[in-house]
Amino acid sequence: MGSTSLERRLLGEVAHVVDRVASWAVGLAVAVLSIVLPIPGQAYEAATDLLRVLFSVACGAAAWAGRRWRWPLIVLGSAACVLFGQWHVLAVATYYVVTAAPRRRLVPVYVAAATVLVTARPVLAPPGEGWSLEEVGAYLVWAVVLPLVAGLWVGARRQVLAALRERAERLEREQAARAEQARAQERTRIAREMHDVVAHRVSLIVLHAGALEVSVPDERTAAEIASIRATGREALANLREVLGVLRTQESPDGHAPPPSLADLDRLLGQSRSAGLRVRRRDEGAPRPVPEAAQRAAYRVVQEALTNVHKHVGACDVDVVLCYGPGGLEVIVDNGPPAGPRPAESLPGGGLGLLGLRERVTLLGGRLRTSPSAEGGFTVTARLPLERVEEPA
Repeated sequence: MGSTSLERRLLGEVAHVVDRVASWAVGLAVAVLSIVLPIPGQAYEAATDLLRVLFSVACGAAAWAGRRWRWPLIVLGSAACVLFGQWHVLAVATYYVVTAAPRRRLVPVYVAAATVLVTARPVLAPPGEGWSLEEVGAYLVWAVVLPLVAGLWVGARRQVLAALRERAERLEREQAARAEQARAQERTRIAREMHDVVAHRVSLIVLHAGALEVSVPDERTAAEIASIRATGREALANLREVLGVLRTQESPDGHAPPPSLADLDRLLGQSRSAGLRVRRRDEGAPRPVPEAAQRAAYRVVQEALTNVHKHVGACDVDVVLCYGPGGLEVIVDNGPPAGPRPAESLPGGGLGLLGLRERVTLLGGRLRTSPSAEGGFTVTARLPLERVEEPA
């Protein structure tokens, strides 16, 4: 649909240029023909006086502006027909009158008047400059009939093209509406399946964790189970927020607010309870951070810690927030594993870092990931703090 709109715009610009060039060409041709064509009964030298040249220039200017103002062209065409016996100015006037769609009701009146003018020219012409009957018939054909046929054809073609253009635009609008409806239905289907599958499974995890929490005698085990239960409840809340966005395309009111840097300590605490040795360090003078940048920074730390849990296990992790003049830099650096890697790799889609990169890029920032020689991994995100807007 975008390429079709671009092609239509280019064709419109080309047609506009062609129309401007055609107006100048018609005006120049009328002016030249008014000077070059001979006048019946006069020598060529006697017919090229200053008055004739000025009249020819006026006819050319009227032909150039004939698409906007037709009455000057009609008057000058009638005068050229009567005074000089020339038909080309009247022919241009006939064409413009016929092709003017808002003035279509005046076409029969104009054609009748032009026919009477050409027919009466032998009577109105000066002595010695009259036309014969054959010349009257030829002038009627060239000045009235042929421009009338051409104008009617061009006018009908313009109406057909306008109707086709309107139909194409209507079909594009309908196609866009159907595509949006299909996207909405697909979002609803995805939200329903996520609710039926993922939310159900996470709810079972939370329920089983709650049952185990009250039945185990070991306090340390109970604390770990409580952490699992709290993480599952938070996952349900986040899942409910995502499902609301899928259904409505907007963040639904009444849900928990999106995470920010104020929730970062709680996130680090959850990772510590899961076995990671996480240290946080803030560098530079803290500055106000837009909400979009805060969410992006939180998601960067969350995704980096999730990858550590999945692929590394227990290790040392440094989370650094650097407030600089150019923006906020978030660094998550994990060292090599302190023990055996996780025996069972958690399932993942492999799109976490890709999604982070897209989120950071939308805010005008950059994301860089690099492994270390010791077996660690570093995730660095640079987020601008000036003119940060909500991504569409």
